[in-house]
Amino acid sequence: MNDRLTKNDIRKMEEEIEHRKLVIRKEALEAVKEARAQGDLSENFEYYAAKKYKNQNESRIRYLERMIKTAEIIEDDAKEDEIGLNKTVTVLFEEDGMVETYRLVTTVRNNPLKGLISIESPIAKALIGHKAGERVYVQVNDGFGYYVTIQTVENTPDDDSIEIRKF
Repeated sequence: MNDRLTKNDIRKMEEEIEHRKLVIRKEALEAVKEARAQGDLSENFEYYAAKKYKNQNESRIRYLERMIKTAEIIEDDAKEDEIGLNKTVTVLFEEDGMVETYRLVTTVRNNPLKGLISIESPIAKALIGHKAGERVYVQVNDGFGYYVTIQTVENTPDDDSIEIRKF
């Protein structure tokens, strides 16, 4: 499945790739060179650590390039008062009376611990297109679901401060 990304996600990934190629790659190569110059490589921890850092950087570059190449570009086409991408929504979980606030983001930016949930998650899929005051059934799987009541829907601009998830 291709990741669904915004143009801003793609731009941020391209910036990270450029930084990794121009800055981190040079630093990593220099670290490998310095560690190699210390002599015997069979017991040289610095050399292995530098090589690992260099390989992780190259792996991240390949990962980001592959994501960009296979991405499906999406736009938020929700109306002002409807739930959609980059909207902040407050919901009441009817079963236990808890109130939670979430921001709907693309898959590469999700971080549930910070209230950022992917538009691919069951709750986001159920909420998209609905408005404040509506009662929505969230189907988690074939045997489980729950009701929420949408309390508020707010526009939230696409925020550059939200990091692209690391893998």
